[in-house]
Amino acid sequence: MKYYLDITLLPEVDITLGFIWQKVYQQVHIALVENKVAENQSAIAVSFPRYSTEKNGEQAFPLGDQLRLLANEETQLTKLNIAKWLNRLEDYVHIKSVKPVPDNIAHVAFVRQQVKGEARIEKDMLSKAQRWAEKSGQPLDVCLAELEKSKPKANSNLPFIWLESQETKQRNSGESRRFPLFIKKVELKEQQAGVFNCYGLSANHNNKGKLASIPQF
Repeated sequence: MKYYLDITLLPEVDITLGFIWQKVYQQVHIALVENKVAENQSAIAVSFPRYSTEKNGEQAFPLGDQLRLLANEETQLTKLNIAKWLNRLEDYVHIKSVKPVPDNIAHVAFVRQQVKGEARIEKDMLSKAQRWAEKSGQPLDVCLAELEKSKPKANSNLPFIWLESQETKQRNSGESRRFPLFIKKVELKEQQAGVFNCYGLSANHNNKGKLASIPQF
């Protein structure tokens, strides 16, 4: 990624930073979908320069107040014309001009982290226990008790943004489903080539060696 532009979010007393993140990122996602280069593939990536998972009172929202768009070519960012997609939010954002990425900087990857809710975890635990009981011949409650020792937690310290599913909206005649998009930052030792999805995140999120990196500064 050789070029970038920054979007600063401007909250007010009665409009929280988290609420503005929802509206801004939703529009950015739609813009990337409309400008995709392949099925669920974007030439433009996003970065969160002020990302933090620390719980403190100094930062109102763990993603900070800045969203960065990056691309290999300057024309890709100018063609996207993100100001057009954020025109209804112009009072709450400040969009800077496109600039070249500095030299000699670190690289990171931002990925979507799937976080299961309590109900989904309980359902999966029961299903695993039933299969284990059938194979081993042990009582179901014994299998459940054993699995309880390694039961995953429903909560996550990762930052997330509430978004509307565009696919659900299309299938259900305009009725959308809201979901939390959990975002994880992965530190990398060097630049890595990869694919970005239409959230602007690394499409690969399981294999660290195949993550799509972005410059971090």
